[in-house]
Amino acid sequence: MKLHKASAAAAAVLVLSLTATACGGDSDSGDGGGGKKITVGIKYDQPGLGLKTPDGKFTGFDVAVATYVAKELGYDAKDITFKETKSADRETALSRGDVDFIAATYSINDERKQKVDFAGPYLLAHQDLLIRSDENVAKGEDLNGKKLCSVTGSTSAQNVKKDFAPNAQLKQVGTYSECIAALQSGAVDAVTTDDSILAGFAAQDQYKGKFKLAGLKLSNENYGIGVKKGDKAMVDKINAALEKMVKDKAWDKAVADNFGPANYKSEPAPKIGNIVK
Repeated sequence: MKLHKASAAAAAVLVLSLTATACGGDSDSGDGGGGKKITVGIKYDQPGLGLKTPDGKFTGFDVAVATYVAKELGYDAKDITFKETKSADRETALSRGDVDFIAATYSINDERKQKVDFAGPYLLAHQDLLIRSDENVAKGEDLNGKKLCSVTGSTSAQNVKKDFAPNAQLKQVGTYSECIAALQSGAVDAVTTDDSILAGFAAQDQYKGKFKLAGLKLSNENYGIGVKKGDKAMVDKINAALEKMVKDKAWDKAVADNFGPANYKSEPAPKIGNIVK
């Protein structure tokens, strides 16, 4: 009798499952439509790249790329949930399945590739300096004796001191917003991190025309889209979407919309799989 009840229950579950499939029930399988949702990890605090505005909207180049990719995967904008994914949390968020993919100034490197897979790259950034618009820095060595700002724990400022200007006066603060305010007031002479991040801050309305990038290209940062380790199908789909974004010029528009006011001279769109060392 118990076996008979179990068989009946299994049959009922099978019928319900087939019915749900035929009716196109909700799913997160990745083909979009029919009420399906996708969760994308981004930064919330990087103007020009990933920013959550006070009214709850999301803006920036990473957001534009993520939205385009999600659309190519079959999701409308209303089907996307953007989830804040801080740098230290990115690998964990992917392995736990908290997000479907991450577009958050996520530089591709060998250490990270042990834990996640990457599509892209979709942007080649460089470590650079942000300076006041009426000043010039021709090379890293020019920072000797100057006041240089970056965030606590960042490798960018340490790289400058180690490789270019050992006598730079390093000021470390909690956020890049604090660095930008210090640059505006004259408390520091330059701010350093990825040029894309600096351009995003400089493009904000309150800073337009006040700052510029030095254009020194002190390092190469290949931004990729992170996916769960082993999900080759997702990597392939995202790469196809990125190639289409470049081909139809949506990539160029996203660069102009988000970095233009800072006179950011971006590299051409990188080739998929081409990691610049």
